[in-house]
Amino acid sequence: MRFGASAKEESQASLRSQASVPEAVAKVTALAKVPGGSITSAELEKQHGKLIWSFDISSVGSPNITEVQVNAKTGKVEEMDVETPEQQAKEAKEDGEAAGDQAKEEAEEANEGKK
Repeated sequence: MRFGASAKEESQASLRSQASVPEAVAKVTALAKVPGGSITSAELEKQHGKLIWSFDISSVGSPNITEVQVNAKTGKVEEMDVETPEQQAKEAKEDGEAAGDQAKEEAEEANEGKK
């Protein structure tokens, strides 16, 4: 049994400590790009060497999701992409596979620690 924060929680805390722009401010910036939209998910991540707040935003009447990426150091919008339901499903599958790989690595590390 493991105690304390997970590796993902620790890495998020580390990333948050590096962000100059708080999540709440980045949300306002992202929502300004998709009037009437609602944030369905938010994540702080490193992409191409930049610290990015990534928001998935849904709009009433549209099956598409707009992904808005806000630079967590400058507060500027870095990129906007519209994802169709098919693209969303593909991304979710890829994210699930990556999460499975991460869990497998963590289990292996835990087993090694018991030896």
